[in-house]
Amino acid sequence: MTPGSNVPLPAARVTVEVAAPVRLDVSGLLLAADGKVRSDDDFIFYNQPAGPGVTYRSGGGSAPDSITVDTGAVPPDIEKIVVTASPDAAGQTFQGIEPTATIRDADGGAVVASFTPPGLGAETALVVVEIYRRNGQWKARAVGQGYANGLAGIATDFGVTVEEPAQPVSAPPLPQTPPAPQAPPAPTPGAGKINLDKGRVNLQKNQTVSLVKGGAPLLSRVQMGLGWEPAYRGKDIDLDASVIAYGPQRNAVDSCYFGKLSILNGAIKHSGDNLTGEGGGDDEVITVDLGRVPPEVTGLVFTVNSFSGQKFTEVAKAYCRLIDPTSGEELVRFDLTSAEPQTGVLMAKLIRQYSGEWDMTALGDFVKARTVRNMVKPGGAAL
Repeated sequence: MTPGSNVPLPAARVTVEVAAPVRLDVSGLLLAADGKVRSDDDFIFYNQPAGPGVTYRSGGGSAPDSITVDTGAVPPDIEKIVVTASPDAAGQTFQGIEPTATIRDADGGAVVASFTPPGLGAETALVVVEIYRRNGQWKARAVGQGYANGLAGIATDFGVTVEEPAQPVSAPPLPQTPPAPQAPPAPTPGAGKINLDKGRVNLQKNQTVSLVKGGAPLLSRVQMGLGWEPAYRGKDIDLDASVIAYGPQRNAVDSCYFGKLSILNGAIKHSGDNLTGEGGGDDEVITVDLGRVPPEVTGLVFTVNSFSGQKFTEVAKAYCRLIDPTSGEELVRFDLTSAEPQTGVLMAKLIRQYSGEWDMTALGDFVKARTVRNMVKPGGAAL
């Protein structure tokens, strides 16, 4: 199997083994329609080896750990079971490790499919495959999505409560005089993730907003408006906005720009080229139907570049903003507050979380690139 591919299950009971040259901890999570566990009881691993329709089995060090799914016993409100793996050694990454998931008929032992996630590196945990229900039929999908914050990061992403280890408490020495009250620290740019519940969000560089409102992910059409002005009066600025779609291994899937105004069967569309940068409002607009973006696309990077070689020190008031096209409401905005003598900039990225919602992160990273093709590699590195 390749990332994003799927196969129908020929048996009601299947076992997923995940093997590697090193010992792996394997677990399974039962996810409802919202992409989350219903409770911590839906997290199946070595300390909690059985749940409704899902069981964990240790290989004992001589064989791979495995998760068995009895599809006939899975509760009707569970839509998928994800199988995860992480190296048993603390802090070890998947660099140089090629885990292979083998899906078997749990009763007969016949191999249904196998999958080796490509291109792993700094990841410390991995969603390997998922067993999911679609129109009454059960299938297996190859995923291969890595996490840098271990199994706890995966568990938290899917709604499992992860307790922090208790820290020893020691009594501080008594001060000689009462200390003066301290002002609360200013929020750090890039720290924490917010959502759309409180209205429009202004992002700073490296800050992230979850495209969730009222507890529901935003899966309708949105528009990314990108704009700029010449830094010097009377000088035209010809910049090109684009969006590059990537797969789970940071592989480029397609690019939407002035030379290719529609991609992914119309899920992403470009408004066309603005040759001067003059006038108010957005210079170029890219429309994304989040609900129609195919599952093999997990990241979108929005870029601006100058084919004519103009540098961003000649540009003023560059920004990007996410808009609800139905109401015209501005949902998220990021203003570029710095400039470098480069011909390209990565403005923002949208990342599809495994739980279903999309996150938007402000980038503001300048690169040496005059075409969308030159933006593909730095865009992938920014995911």
